[in-house]
Amino acid sequence: MLWLNKLKLNSSKIKQVVNINAGFDETSFIMNKKFETAQIRVFDFYDSKRHTEPAIVRARKVSSVFPNTQQINSRQIPMSNKSADIIFLLSALHEIRSNSEKIDFLKECRRVLKPEGHLIIVEHLRDLPNLLAFSFGFTHFFSKKTWLDVLKKARFVETREFKFTPFMSIFVSNI
Repeated sequence: MLWLNKLKLNSSKIKQVVNINAGFDETSFIMNKKFETAQIRVFDFYDSKRHTEPAIVRARKVSSVFPNTQQINSRQIPMSNKSADIIFLLSALHEIRSNSEKIDFLKECRRVLKPEGHLIIVEHLRDLPNLLAFSFGFTHFFSKKTWLDVLKKARFVETREFKFTPFMSIFVSNI
């Protein structure tokens, strides 16, 4: 997760880190080391009735589970208002296929974030590099326009996007 260094976060000031996944978690153990002075809360929003893509079903079978990971509904994060310094959604949010569910979930993330907090989304995009890499599998991803639109509808006021590979985009949003 070398791309975290590009964000220039002052990890000593970050006290509450939230990592939300769809049951495939490759990053919580790394975050636990990166943010040594912070409490790490890990949530899994996967719902087998709504999130039905075969790839996530396969991925869940091989993923390590971070201790005390809580299963949640995508419409409710069990945390107080304005309590998280940073929320990570790393290659997970695209599993929510419905834009209205994505917007509701992002509104819930906004509720939990401190006013100076950051929402960090890492996703493949439905773009030319991913078409070349995944062929028609790239239709599983969403366009940059879709991500910016759902973030705006969830009332995130500032979002910047940058690439850390030709295939992966990082969206950093503030409230």
